Parts: sequence; C-alpha cells; structure tokens
Amino acid sequence: MKFSNAVTYLSCLAMICACVGCEPTSSTSTTTSQNVQSTLLGEININGSSTVLPISNAIKEMFEKGNPKVDIKVSGDGTGNGFKDFYSKRTDISDASRPIKPGEFEKCKEAGVEFVEIPVAYDGLTIAVHPENDWAEQLTVDQLKKMFVGDGHAKTWKEVDPSWPDEEIKIFAPGTGSGTYDYFREVVTKGEEEELHQNMSLNEDDNVLVQGVSGNKYSIGFFGVAYYEANRDSLRAVQIVNPKDGQAYLPTTENIAANKYAPFSRPLFIYVNTESLNRAEVQAFVNYYLENVSAACEQVGYVRLPAEILDAAQANLENIVTGTHFVDADGNSRSGALADNFVADNLTK
Repeated sequence: MKFSNAVTYLSCLAMICACVGCEPTSSTSTTTSQNVQSTLLGEININGSSTVLPISNAIKEMFEKGNPKVDIKVSGDGTGNGFKDFYSKRTDISDASRPIKPGEFEKCKEAGVEFVEIPVAYDGLTIAVHPENDWAEQLTVDQLKKMFVGDGHAKTWKEVDPSWPDEEIKIFAPGTGSGTYDYFREVVTKGEEEELHQNMSLNEDDNVLVQGVSGNKYSIGFFGVAYYEANRDSLRAVQIVNPKDGQAYLPTTENIAANKYAPFSRPLFIYVNTESLNRAEVQAFVNYYLENVSAACEQVGYVRLPAEILDAAQANLENIVTGTHFVDADGNSRSGALADNFVADNLTK
C-alpha cells in the first residue's frame, strides 16, 4: 500500500479488521468481535447521487458499528451538486450515478483536488408507472423521447400510442442536478444537444418521485432500481426495448448484469479526495466500502460489479492512482461499457 500519510499499513489493517463487517470464525470470536471497537476518531463528509445514497448509507451503518467515534454524514443532493461540494473541498467523497463530466474534472484540477475514481455497483435506471396502468407494458427509447423531450412532446398517453388513454401524462423526474437526470437525457436524446421539457415535477429526493408516480394512475417517472425494489407494491416497472436486439426487458438483476436492460444499465461510482485519504478514518472507511460494497449493493437492490473491476478499483486505491477514465486527453467524455473504459490506458490525470 502506498498511502501518503503517517498511518502504517499494519495499523490501518488492524483498524479495518476491528470493524463489525469482519466475519467471525467461531463462537468465541463472535463475542470478541462484538465487544471490540476501534479507537478511530474523526468526521467524514459525503454528498452526491441520491441513487448511490442507499449504498453509502448501508456501508455507513455497518462501519459505524465498529467505529462509533467516527461521525459520517451522507447526503443525496444529486451528482452534479455533489461534485460542486467536492471540488469546493466541502466533502471527502462524492457519490455519483454517472462519471465525472469534463467541466467538473477541470474544476477539480483548478482547485487542486485530486481523486481516486471507484466504480461500486451497477444500476438499472427504472422507468416506473402506476400499478393500474395496464396499457404501457413496454416502451422504446423513441417513445420515451416523444414523452420527455422538446416543446412538441406528447401531452397525453394517446399521443404516444393511439390505443392508449386520452389522459394527460403526469411526469415525475429527478432534478437537473441529478446524475440520473443527466443519464436519462443523454440516452433518450441519443447524445444530441436536446433538453427535456419543463412540464415535469422535478425533485432531487427519489422517495418524493416514488410517491408522485404511485399517487396518480396516469403518471410515469424514473429513478434507480433500488427505489423501485423498495416500493414494488406501489409501482410497476415498464419493460424497455433493447435497441440492439429489439427485445423488451425488465430491470432484473440478471438483465442489468448482462446489459440486456439497455440502454438504461449503468455503473455507479464514488470519488475520493486523495488529501482526505491522509486521514486514518477516511482511509479505513473507503477500504471497508470496497470490501463490503458487493453485499451492500445487493442488500439495497443494486447489482454487484464483476470481481475484476472491483480488484482494479482496489489496486487503484492502494496505489493512489488519481484521475478519471471517462474524460479523454482532449477533454471529451468517453461513453461505452464500464469494462472497456475502466482500464489504465484510458486514465487522464
């Protein structure tokens, strides 16, 4: 390990193993594990994606059981708002439901904020409707574009499909500071410089969006799959037609992992300020995060990453490999599969 601080590898390892997440091997060690708590002190500030929020909260709760003197504050004000706090040095970790944008990367460089980019899970951005909606069983990207994009957007379900009800479409969507909003816009506009229309109820709190969709028969909305899984009784997920094979898929674990639920399968990230890694509590927490994220993401409804991607992320953390794999040397965003982009040759510092 090449952490640039005074905490040695062995002491850091001891602190991490003291966390409650370490599995006991016998009844004796269970008793010991429950009674042993680390002496770590400090505060960790996290903000960003409301999509990643359930994962970070789950990790926080596990970590704090073994480290009660570490105060961890987790907020979900949206990916864009999180990056603003990050390059303003108000947070140690930025949760993100999309990769960092070129402009945000430039702001970090201007502020002297170096970071390690860590993918943590896969999400299936879920298009949800009211359970009594018995007409829109599946949707294409073009139909979504007709509903969400431009001044001439469809205002009723009948305008999307003549066989559907002549009732106004009520749309509930994440706020413009959300990475989920950015990702959805990029997908439905197919990368064009078009904007989503303004005739929507926007909110950074995904729980508010869930309430909106579940409260109106003619509503539709989108958010991370974890929020759908937590509210399956009051929502229905719409099948999305994969543009490559023409088949419609639901955002199941298997479909997201296999990228069949396309183009709405996406990676989730945390970005860690390297200066913050000079503090033992941040160093221990981020290691604990990576060691436990696969279990945590499945617990809250997301999909674990392949072992090789998590191993690469762990190696980058241990060696303090800074920069992003999603902005090229010319300052342009990279698109495509996580496995293709998250390689050393694509790293831009």
